[in-house]
Amino acid sequence: MKKDDLITLKIEDLSSEGLGIGRHDGITFFVKDTVIGDVVEAKVMKMKKTYGHARLMRLIEESPDRVEPPCPVTRQCGGCQIQAMRYQAQLAFKENKVRNNLRRIGGIENPPMEPIIGMDAFNVEDAVAGEEAPAGMEAFLGAKALADGVTPLRYRNKAQFPIGRSRDGRLIAGFYAGRTHTIIECRDCLLGSKVNAWILDAVLKHMERYGIEPYDETTGSGLVRHVMTRVGFRTGQIMVCLVVNGRSLPHSEELCETLAAIPGMTSITLNSNLEKTNVIMGKDLKVLWGTEYIEDLIGDVCFRISPLSFYQVNPLQTQKLYEKVLEYAGLTGQETVWDLYCGIGTISLFLAQKARKVYGVELVPEAIRDARQNAELNGITNAEFYVGRAEDVLPQKYAEEGIRADVIVVDPPRKGCEESVLETMVQMQPQRIVYVSCDSATLARDLKYLSKRGCEVQKVCPVDMFGNSVHCECVVLMSRVKDFLID
Repeated sequence: MKKDDLITLKIEDLSSEGLGIGRHDGITFFVKDTVIGDVVEAKVMKMKKTYGHARLMRLIEESPDRVEPPCPVTRQCGGCQIQAMRYQAQLAFKENKVRNNLRRIGGIENPPMEPIIGMDAFNVEDAVAGEEAPAGMEAFLGAKALADGVTPLRYRNKAQFPIGRSRDGRLIAGFYAGRTHTIIECRDCLLGSKVNAWILDAVLKHMERYGIEPYDETTGSGLVRHVMTRVGFRTGQIMVCLVVNGRSLPHSEELCETLAAIPGMTSITLNSNLEKTNVIMGKDLKVLWGTEYIEDLIGDVCFRISPLSFYQVNPLQTQKLYEKVLEYAGLTGQETVWDLYCGIGTISLFLAQKARKVYGVELVPEAIRDARQNAELNGITNAEFYVGRAEDVLPQKYAEEGIRADVIVVDPPRKGCEESVLETMVQMQPQRIVYVSCDSATLARDLKYLSKRGCEVQKVCPVDMFGNSVHCECVVLMSRVKDFLID
């Protein structure tokens, strides 16, 4: 087998990155843009000793789970790795992925899985295309009921568009193709709000009118790097943040006047990022028009969201996720809860409605500032927030003030918990641990650590927060079955 050979493959599974998996002459091949059940002709692109990568050349036989992707740039962009898969098949794939990781990595032979929570209201009625902005947020946030085979669209409340020039010199906005910094032109991502297209049209027309150059990563020259947008699905409030390689934007008053005419516009800010880096946002923020934040609700809790705040991107599913966290926490009103990696306090304040006391811990000072403001905004007085590492804050509060933990909730980044955090959780001896994870592989690793120290997995519930992608959120309940063992 060598490069450029044509082979026929039956796609039997998907990798964690969404690549189709097929076998030919005992060799495993990974093929992008394929669906389980496809029979394809593929060209060998790269060979290793035991596996290879191949490019889809022709569909010989379509899988019964294959659908026509609604996005015209789905293959070039690569952000929606499984958009060509029927939605119910997407859910089955994600549920199976979580189960397999818990078995293979976590050593849990029969994971106590609940059915995955899929999206049941998402497909937005597109506003009528044209130069005018829609009459109101309902024009592009109204939802249809889920039907088998329908692809989840318009569920994201946040988008970040790099700005650049096409090969023929046109100003463009879009998304980076997978593992590259080549911009795939797209002003209206079908996962985001329809209003993004109007915002990007206004920004690019402004740049053309005043000769404002996009940022060039190679030379470090140019001004406009990204346009970030957020939409409050419950409030209808809209945020625009312009990320620039400088301290100001020429004729920003005129741009603000145009953007402010869009119904729901609430916040227009300028973010300065002068570093030669892949990190999108800088630290310096200036309000150009309106406020620094927008507001949105999860359940009955209102949150102020700034451009630098972490906030779940799928608000409809976020409420379902947090309701599952609340169910697993089993609060009666008498418990003390610690929320680790609490961010701006979204889970903390949701739990505070049912707990005696909630303590949130987060390393980022700005996030803790937002969490305290959100508590005050909602009149919640039984939540306190601390800046620092969980492995430092928890032992100190336990030793010096005797603050115990009936329930610990942890929602770490994709890499999972540091072992020192897990050890601290063990030392706190909670009755229950609720683990929220966006990566079932690192989740399984951490559950294995806790399981060896006196805790038992009681329930596992996957939640689809990212339809059309391979990513899956997960909530796990662990209960103490004996005193935790400390090495």
